[in-house]
Amino acid sequence: MANIVALVGRPNVGKSTLFNRLTQSRHAIVDPTPGVTRDRHYGKCDWNGIDFSVIDTGGYVVGSDDIFEEQIRRQVYLAVEEANVILFLVDTQEGVTPMDEDVAQILRRSGKPVLLVANKVDSSKHNADAAGFYQLGMGEVYAVSAISGSGTGDLLDAVVESLSKEVADEFEESLPRFAIIGRPNVGKSSLINALIGQERNIVTNIPGTTRDSIYTRYKSFGMDFYLVDTAGLRKKGKVSEDIEFYSVMRSIKAIENSDVCILLIDATHGFQAQDLNIFSLAARNGKGLVVLVNKWDLVEKDHKTSKEYEAIIKEAIAPFRDVPIVFTSAITKQRIFKAMQDALQVYQNRLQKISTSKLNEVLLPIIEAMPPPAVKDKYVRIKYITQLPTEIPSFAFFCNLPQYIREPYERFLENKIREKWNFSGVPIRIFFRQK
Repeated sequence: MANIVALVGRPNVGKSTLFNRLTQSRHAIVDPTPGVTRDRHYGKCDWNGIDFSVIDTGGYVVGSDDIFEEQIRRQVYLAVEEANVILFLVDTQEGVTPMDEDVAQILRRSGKPVLLVANKVDSSKHNADAAGFYQLGMGEVYAVSAISGSGTGDLLDAVVESLSKEVADEFEESLPRFAIIGRPNVGKSSLINALIGQERNIVTNIPGTTRDSIYTRYKSFGMDFYLVDTAGLRKKGKVSEDIEFYSVMRSIKAIENSDVCILLIDATHGFQAQDLNIFSLAARNGKGLVVLVNKWDLVEKDHKTSKEYEAIIKEAIAPFRDVPIVFTSAITKQRIFKAMQDALQVYQNRLQKISTSKLNEVLLPIIEAMPPPAVKDKYVRIKYITQLPTEIPSFAFFCNLPQYIREPYERFLENKIREKWNFSGVPIRIFFRQK
């Protein structure tokens, strides 16, 4: 199940710096000006083998100074509703402020696991100051320095412990879950209505009507799975209302909770940069993917053929081109059942396990005929291949000098695996390990 950890707190307490530290990235802009985080910040963190998503809610605070505090309160309410665990950040160097007390009051009533993080503990003097936050009545205070990283190990241990308690209570259904994803107004709700033959979801031409992720059981034509209709993911600059923040969290959660993501694009608009961002988000999460070019009935009579359109999409999503692309119309129901069959096939492809003996029998002769290029007069010899017992199809190639294998050769091996076995629509991970 998807685990979401949200960072909340008033401006300028170091949420973006801690986000960068936890996700080991530099995505969030860090600036001492309050409210500088305007972007959507979402990243992955792995601690002791537990994966979770981190969301920096500061990115959703908008508006002028007079409504600033109200916006932050709303962020906290939304984070409480969507996140599994909340990290409440405060600034040790400034001490307890009235806004900290407001946020603490909301969080105490939430019933969600909340960890109080006293940031900017950059010296032993500040360590003593952190104890002052016990007056907020939030339990243990985790003293950290997001800049240097001190104290973050203990904090992450506590996050992982809270997540394991939280997730144990969630009910998991064994049926495949297909998330319908895409920009707003591309026809996601119309597609689900067309499939189940009733107006299950409200359809309007206003982008962003679907604020929620709705699970619908589909049991027909020998198929049985859940369809998840997600709120559309907006362009980064347009995530302005708090309700859009809510939609983004829901969409991310739906992607992570799914087995296969069905990406809808609008045939009349073409494959846009935001479509590629959504595709990449699903691929990075190792989800199966099917691309549906919806509203094809509106452009079919146009000069562009489906083959030309497909070539444009494959060029954009390279190097991961091995993805089913189906041209559909939710309104006329054109090829929508084929799209579901393709999604089921991708689901099966993702579950596929190849025996170690078969992998070595097929791939070792190919590697022998085309070995990795020598680097600095060092010759890499791959001796053995096995599929790892992971949810996302992953393959380990054991060799003498894994550090000398370059990306083009990794892609060559991935292409050979795809040629020999059907992993269409499924991201593959390849690891080189010391023999």
